[in-house]
Amino acid sequence: HTREKQSASKISATSNKHNKDISLFWRFLLRKSQPPPEKEKPAKKQKTGESSKGAASSKQSSSNRDDNMFQIGKMRYVNVRDFKGKVLIDIREYWMNQDGEMKPGKKGISLNPEQWSQLKEQISDIDDAIRKL
Repeated sequence: HTREKQSASKISATSNKHNKDISLFWRFLLRKSQPPPEKEKPAKKQKTGESSKGAASSKQSSSNRDDNMFQIGKMRYVNVRDFKGKVLIDIREYWMNQDGEMKPGKKGISLNPEQWSQLKEQISDIDDAIRKL
């Protein structure tokens, strides 16, 4: 019976260590994921109030971000932004969270300026293809 108790205590200790490791892992992930949304909250709130109600009180970076967002549908935007020193043109759908903040959806596309220029050059051909269908 002592071997069974030893085995059971080893399993219990291993299980507790595993649970502790998982708990630490989730705390690490939550800690890592929390600061970025807090930094983006002013910009997201500003987007929902595009009537410039809070523009004077918002930070310069968030107002620049809002100035570079262009609505192309109900919850779809084109956003011109700087990412690691490179200009990107994002076309993305947004969604509203429970707090009423706009959040970017998972699916979207980021174009560099060269790709954006190529798209613009083909607009009339794309329009023609749309008319034919």
